[in-house]
Amino acid sequence: MYLICLDLEGVLTPEIWEAVAIAFGIDKLKLTTRDIPDYDVLMKQRLKILRNNNITLKDIQEIIADIDLLPGALDFLEWLRSNTQVIIATGSFIEFIQPLAKKLNYPLIFCHNLEIDKTGMIINYSLRLKDMKKKTVRALKKLKYNVIAVGDSYNDIRMLKEADFGILFRPPANVQKEFPQFPVVTEYSELKNHISNHIKLKSL
Repeated sequence: MYLICLDLEGVLTPEIWEAVAIAFGIDKLKLTTRDIPDYDVLMKQRLKILRNNNITLKDIQEIIADIDLLPGALDFLEWLRSNTQVIIATGSFIEFIQPLAKKLNYPLIFCHNLEIDKTGMIINYSLRLKDMKKKTVRALKKLKYNVIAVGDSYNDIRMLKEADFGILFRPPANVQKEFPQFPVVTEYSELKNHISNHIKLKSL
């Protein structure tokens, strides 16, 4: 039996931090795991910028509420869920992704948590599990699932390597160049075909 593990941002939704960066005019917040592979370094930089600019969780949530899914993402996800089981494994946080989960018709999402102080400032983040994406795939394989993983950035690579079949979806050139072992697709129709061919589904 097959199970599909998808990243969220960059695969189904735009990058949340890029939207926040644009809204506040802070270019350094545009950096993601596509640019900085070390997630802890990246998050500490982000939290420092938020503190220095007095940006609260509520401010960010208001921006996220206006983010639309990537064009075609919902149709792709519904097609996928009608054919096999799906888990979204993201490095994002429950406090961020609730509006996006609603737009995606509430799929199963594994994510992390933020620590918020009394003023609404984000003071820290809490990982549900270190290297959660990779360990999610490993646990599913122990349950006798064959796993296909789809991601776009550095923090997805361990998940893709652990999976039976990994696919890069619209990765930046640096990630694509560093990891040529993974097929690269840029359209949901291509992604459907790769998945269909691998698990012997009829592509739509």
